[in-house]
Amino acid sequence: MTEQPADDPFHDCELNPKAILGTHTFEDVLFTDETETPVNVLTGQTLAHSQATVDEAREFAASIDTDTPQIALPASVETQIETASKPYTAAAFFHFKATGSLELHRAYHAAYESDGFSVAFEANYESGDLTITVERADDP
Repeated sequence: MTEQPADDPFHDCELNPKAILGTHTFEDVLFTDETETPVNVLTGQTLAHSQATVDEAREFAASIDTDTPQIALPASVETQIETASKPYTAAAFFHFKATGSLELHRAYHAAYESDGFSVAFEANYESGDLTITVERADDP
């Protein structure tokens, strides 16, 4: 990677914009109705705190007070048991748990924060797929 000026939004990124330009789909990363939840082995019932719907998860993610749009990601079964939490958590749409790497997380974040790029995403909670599209912004 070549040295980038400090005013370049990608100056702290391992990846350059070419790595994220276009449309990329991250499969089976969102909370869905099929997300694994812990079951009481004695009763065969899902634990009460782990019962949730996609609508609840989507509403929870949308309720987070931040300028960055949030998505609902599945919480691990271990987390649900240890913290008695819901089977979902909210995170920025470019979170490394969704994109698969910290490098992509940083690159999408840089593009989202920059006026030089247009970033859009679609969260499909039926399939669990997240699609992110990045384009260079038009010059004025």
